[in-house]
Amino acid sequence: MSVPASGLPAPLFGDADFERIDAQLAGSDRLLAEAYPGDAGTRQPVHTVYVPADRFTPSIAADWGQQALAAAAEAGGIRRLAELVGLSPELAAEVAPRVEAKLRAEAIEDLRIDFEDGYLAPARSDDPEGTEDAEALHAADQVTAAIAAGTATPFVGIRFKCFEEATRRRGLRTLELFLARLVQNGGLPEGLVLTLPKVSTVEQVEAMVYAVGRLEAALGLHPGRLGFEVQVETPQLIVGADGSHPVAQLPHRAEGRITALHYGTYDYSASLQIAAAYQSMEHPAADFAKEVMQLAVAGTGIRLSDGSTNVLPVGDAAQREEAWKLHARLVRRSLERGYYQGWDLHAHQLPTRYIATYAFYREGLANATERLRNYVQQTVGAVLDEPATARALAAFVLRGVQCGAVGADEVRALTGLSEADLTRLAHPRLQTVPN
Repeated sequence: MSVPASGLPAPLFGDADFERIDAQLAGSDRLLAEAYPGDAGTRQPVHTVYVPADRFTPSIAADWGQQALAAAAEAGGIRRLAELVGLSPELAAEVAPRVEAKLRAEAIEDLRIDFEDGYLAPARSDDPEGTEDAEALHAADQVTAAIAAGTATPFVGIRFKCFEEATRRRGLRTLELFLARLVQNGGLPEGLVLTLPKVSTVEQVEAMVYAVGRLEAALGLHPGRLGFEVQVETPQLIVGADGSHPVAQLPHRAEGRITALHYGTYDYSASLQIAAAYQSMEHPAADFAKEVMQLAVAGTGIRLSDGSTNVLPVGDAAQREEAWKLHARLVRRSLERGYYQGWDLHAHQLPTRYIATYAFYREGLANATERLRNYVQQTVGAVLDEPATARALAAFVLRGVQCGAVGADEVRALTGLSEADLTRLAHPRLQTVPN
């Protein structure tokens, strides 16, 4: 290769070469752009609370908040409870007022009205089909009432029965009635969430895609309005009959409809014949399933939720304290592993949900904001962060702001960045973000 006087070699690749390579990679470019858009940057709830359909009321979030505060008060208060589960006195003092404010203002972030495992009303009725029809309509009316009263949770929806043969028609009927009544009442809530449980095959998800498309057309909804969560509760979705990982196919066979994957602790564990005493969010079998889920949706924008612990903070003081310690530890464990959401089954779990979550973000705040400030200002510090790490730091701080652990003004003072700036830095592929 000759070297001209400029010292730079003559170009080797010409237009024909670039065009050939572009043609070779056109499919890859399209796949990465369409199938791996990244996270949307919108708020993800820190938990989902499931309540049986016949127990849902418009005031349930406030009611649970009061029960949570009362339980914490019996234990000596939020600050004492924070120290009990392992926070230092200094961090407990920092977290406690924020948790108390959260329990008063927004005790439940995501509420699921349950027509599946937690729903027992038909067993008490001579007409179970008619009972569920009526309660599906009633649930929609109650959601509308909560919105009108200003007591609705930011995210709300239903879990209907699964698409296995014995229950799929009942599940579809409940879904149809619930959505139709919401539309009749004036429209769907912005934070509507639908949950498809006990998914075992890709075909069940494809059937759900068809179903929500039919509902959109029939109810006059904008195409694509209805997304849904998938509950991963069976081993067949993790390892299929052909040895593949069917869960990894879901993002690419659901036409962008899947919003999240939720791990189902007890159904999944029971399917593997794990003894009841050892069924847990931290069992090695659970960790394997959740790692596969994490790999399957990385970059797709589909979010992840861990499951629940059924060890509840009820009973005498000693029982409550042990259950709170366990719950706080499991919440923290999930957060450290990149699972930023989980299930809560009882009002008394709310204090430790927020204590553990807020501590996670506040413990990492000083380091994350210092590194962000250095990155944005191009200041050389003790750690030289690359763009990918800066995105992760911004996403961490943004999640803390969105859940209430960290104040937006606090972040601006530490970094000079607004919430919109954080969103742009965390999710640079987004075209627009809210101000």
